[in-house]
Amino acid sequence: MSLAGFSSPWWFLLLIAVAAVAAAYVLAQRQRRRRVMRFANLELLEKVAPKAQGWIRHVPAVLIVLSLLFLTVSLAGPTAEQKVPRNRATVMLVIDVSLSMEATDVAPTRLKAAQDAAKQFAQNMTPGVNLGLISFAGTATVLVNPTTDRAGVSKAIDNLKLAQSTATGEGIYAAMQSIQSFSAVVGGADGPPPARIVLMSDGKQTVPEDLYAPRGAYTAAQAAKQAQMPISSISFGTEHGSVDIEGKQQDVRVDDESLREIAKLSGGEFYKAASADELKRVYADLGEQIGYELKNADASKPWVVLGTIILMAGAATALLFGQRLP
Repeated sequence: MSLAGFSSPWWFLLLIAVAAVAAAYVLAQRQRRRRVMRFANLELLEKVAPKAQGWIRHVPAVLIVLSLLFLTVSLAGPTAEQKVPRNRATVMLVIDVSLSMEATDVAPTRLKAAQDAAKQFAQNMTPGVNLGLISFAGTATVLVNPTTDRAGVSKAIDNLKLAQSTATGEGIYAAMQSIQSFSAVVGGADGPPPARIVLMSDGKQTVPEDLYAPRGAYTAAQAAKQAQMPISSISFGTEHGSVDIEGKQQDVRVDDESLREIAKLSGGEFYKAASADELKRVYADLGEQIGYELKNADASKPWVVLGTIILMAGAATALLFGQRLP
């Protein structure tokens, strides 16, 4: 480990003292041997002196020096990269409820599968994340403003209703506005919490038809990037989806291309889900990315524990071999 991995590396100066203790022990052992060798009658010495223990008598001292090394490292504040729950973030879940979501290519229907996966995503989100919900078809509706109340979000997901048309851009703009309003209230000295938009849709935008129109999805995605609100887009469905609209079968194949471009323009990521299980896995991955972050956290406890155990072992062996503490 480099010194950059310690919060208080100046504690390593104590290693000089530890080295001094080790050197003092070695010198003390040499002086003791010289004093013993001063006996003139070696035969008498062999009879009266206790039987030598050899190298084993040095075990307590070695253990104590090792324990001092470990305890010094713990004082230096070692850190390690750990995954910790976020304590502040805002996420808007934007769900397509256009009529194409009634397709049964994903059992039982696209909408039901999306509801189940979205509820699981909401319930598993870490407590520090404020989660909101928006549904969109021809228009967008803010169902739940950002909140830590997961029960309210889950209930709103259960009550999603289908409607005509697909105005993806309106959904994105509504999410941005909701995030900005919430951030203005909770920003504080640290500024607004980091924000993310999770967009789940199965089809191509129909209102307006031009994705680059002022209220189009691509224009909204570019605005989201400028506002530092990346969009994680999820393309949900298959190539052979169809629904019955006014007695006619309408092809509602999934539109991966536009959703991929939305993610790219916003600086976010694109995900593809062609089944309910795949959608749940996507939401699980997003939950990990959004709900947790990597931080350098304190990692001194293992060093303290190991140093203390070795110190106790050193004291025990000193009592066992020499009937006294070193």
